[in-house]
Amino acid sequence: MPTPYVYLVASVIAETIGYSALNASAQFTKLWPSLLVIAGLGGSFYFLTLALKHMPMGITYAAASGLGVIFVAVAGVVVFGQKLDLAAIVGLALIIAGIVIINALSDFAVH
Repeated sequence: MPTPYVYLVASVIAETIGYSALNASAQFTKLWPSLLVIAGLGGSFYFLTLALKHMPMGITYAAASGLGVIFVAVAGVVVFGQKLDLAAIVGLALIIAGIVIINALSDFAVH
């Protein structure tokens, strides 16, 4: 996996940790999850800036946003016991398809 994609995935993982901690922070009333929100989202932005050194902004942000939605949805299911209905699963599959199409076929993406 080329370095920009490593940074992109690191950004999404940090974002997932931050947003999962946001749910656990109980509206910032719990200290440790609240600090994890700040660290996770700060780390996400840091790694996103590293990816932006090598990738176009539009593609980077689209991929990070799409992957972030998917990772956070999976974290919701695994960590918080949330359920996804068929429409949510189809929507997430379409996001994945869009990311794959952009990165495999677009001249705009890094190859």
